[in-house]
Amino acid sequence: MFLAADLTRPVVVFNPTTSEEEIRPLHEIASSHLARRCFIGNLYKQVKDPNLVGVLSGHKEGSKAFSRYREIDEQMKKDLVGMLE
Repeated sequence: MFLAADLTRPVVVFNPTTSEEEIRPLHEIASSHLARRCFIGNLYKQVKDPNLVGVLSGHKEGSKAFSRYREIDEQMKKDLVGMLE
């Protein structure tokens, strides 16, 4: 599925067997959990309401697991400040 979506960019991963970094195509290491995490993170960047995104993704309000999925980046901070102007 990830290959069909053209998720082929190279990523650096740690090989636990050799203890070295390797470059592999994203579709080889991607998982349903990675897809869920990306979906939630991207949706949160657009909606910016943790309760709404949390409910949509099946997380309870105040979920510690949900807080690991979302990241407040610099663009979100700039957008928030822009709302005050």
